[in-house]
Amino acid sequence: MLNLALLLEQSARRNPGKLAVILDDYKLRYAEVNGAANKVANALVQMGVQPGDKVAIMLPNTPHFPICYYGILKAGATVVPLNVLLKHGEVQYHLEDSDSVALIAFEGFIQEAAQGFRGAEGCRSLVVVQAPGSANPIPDGATTFNQMMADHSPAFDTVQTGPGDTAVILYTSGTTGRPKGAELSHFNMFFNAMVGVEKLLNVKDDEIGLAVLPLFHSFGQTCVMNALLYAGATITMLPRFEPLKAMEIIQRDKVTYFAGVPTMYFYLLNHPEAGGYDLSSLRLCVSGGSAMPVEVMHAFNAKHNVTIMEGYGLSETSPVASFNHLDRPTKPGSIGTPIWGVEMRAVDPEGTSVPAGELGEIVIRGHNVMKGYYKRPEASAESIRGGWFHTGDLAKVDADGYFFIVDRVKDMIIRGGFNVYPREIEEVLYGHPAVAEAAVIGVHDQALGEEVKAVVAFKPGQSASEQDLIGYCKERLAAYKYPRSIEVRDTLPKTATGKILKRELK
Repeated sequence: MLNLALLLEQSARRNPGKLAVILDDYKLRYAEVNGAANKVANALVQMGVQPGDKVAIMLPNTPHFPICYYGILKAGATVVPLNVLLKHGEVQYHLEDSDSVALIAFEGFIQEAAQGFRGAEGCRSLVVVQAPGSANPIPDGATTFNQMMADHSPAFDTVQTGPGDTAVILYTSGTTGRPKGAELSHFNMFFNAMVGVEKLLNVKDDEIGLAVLPLFHSFGQTCVMNALLYAGATITMLPRFEPLKAMEIIQRDKVTYFAGVPTMYFYLLNHPEAGGYDLSSLRLCVSGGSAMPVEVMHAFNAKHNVTIMEGYGLSETSPVASFNHLDRPTKPGSIGTPIWGVEMRAVDPEGTSVPAGELGEIVIRGHNVMKGYYKRPEASAESIRGGWFHTGDLAKVDADGYFFIVDRVKDMIIRGGFNVYPREIEEVLYGHPAVAEAAVIGVHDQALGEEVKAVVAFKPGQSASEQDLIGYCKERLAAYKYPRSIEVRDTLPKTATGKILKRELK
């Protein structure tokens, strides 16, 4: 047996009275979090959820997230974490594609969640998590989280799942088609968290970590929630990144462990009121999601007397694949070397390793690589060839084996640590009655790394304002996806075969 929920159970058994989760004045100990997760498991079983069923959660960083996450796992079901910023059409797609039988959503996102749920075939239960003291009405046919939990026992015999059973389905996109669900096993997720704690960061049970990375994202899930709870440490939560609030929490709770995307470090470093906060408790700082500007890393390290450890990973690799290790020299600008039990190479199009210093695609194999894309055998076979996962990322490897990301094979944009896929936005733009051609590219942004820009050409006799097009996208896409600027051209540059030349636009 191996169930990812053992991360929580073992720490609760070892130190039940230890503080596990903080959300401002709201605090839960390990025994309380584990007991609440057991109640969720009992409730799901009563609702008819079977081992192997999929249950989606659309929750921000509050104690409800780990309680529901581990409760679903305890019941033997698979967790499908959804981005809380998704619009109703996107929610419906994810629910249907994952075959989710239930959705647990926070009331702040319930309008989009409920509309998506109503349209999703096969999803039969909607549970609304309300803020304490909330009297807001809930959608017809839904139940509240408190009602679901009522009268259930805080004891539950965790379902025996196997190491290869699917624990989590994380949705990720490509340059073609719609988002795909990466199937990650209990072994994938458990081992990635364990290696992070034991081999990479030396996380102790007296650590206090700030959960500001969204827990629905693989980085926050593995490197913050799963890692810290495995270590028996304490998580203090921030539902939405705000620099002043983050600094207030670091100072208030004496946070020792901070994991964030480069954008967060940029704002913590450059906020005009940063000098008014004491961040000297920080001991471990981790960056991922996109490349960390070297100047930002140097400035943050010098100001706060820490060393930001940069790593690399993907949803398909649970996510951590490489890291700058504590027991080796760090190289700013590098994503480090492969983690314990993982192999990485830079290869040419034929799959042959390239010499040191030459450009190649990163391929990965090891305990962290996903089972495949849910219900997409062709996409899985294309991505995992000969046992190696092909990332689509181009890198150089130096003589010491350190990897340096250079570019991406795919057109993916990384905006503030979130993956944005141009094809998805382009399809929305093509739905506008005035648009004849559309191309979406990433442009440099000092704070976010990349910002989303669209270039369009109109149909003859048609036109629309930039704000009209942005608003059109904003209504149909999550907030981190829609373009912030739109350039209009008479025509877009193309190859002889009619393919739009994005490199020329960039």
